[in-house]
Amino acid sequence: MKKLLSLFIVSILFSCNTKEEINQTAEISCGQCQFKLEADGCDLAVKIDNKAYFVEGFGIDDFGDAHDENTGFCNVIRKGNISGKIKEGKFIASSIKLID
Repeated sequence: MKKLLSLFIVSILFSCNTKEEINQTAEISCGQCQFKLEADGCDLAVKIDNKAYFVEGFGIDDFGDAHDENTGFCNVIRKGNISGKIKEGKFIASSIKLID
């Protein structure tokens, strides 16, 4: 019985840590300037299901100057097709392609 209970608990832990790959259109911007996330400095973030996550795998300046008045993530929220997984409260991006 203890082995069965242990197996059950382990399977729950693994299923909670394993998220499906996310492939969708999302808002992309500066987490601090536009999505009001707390951290030091400006960092890239995406909004998935109305919740913002910092991005790992891409930087805020990978898509141009983050402080550009018209296109910079610190000044505007842009849209893009994103792929990746949410892990430990961050979006681990495998692909980001801006669509605007």
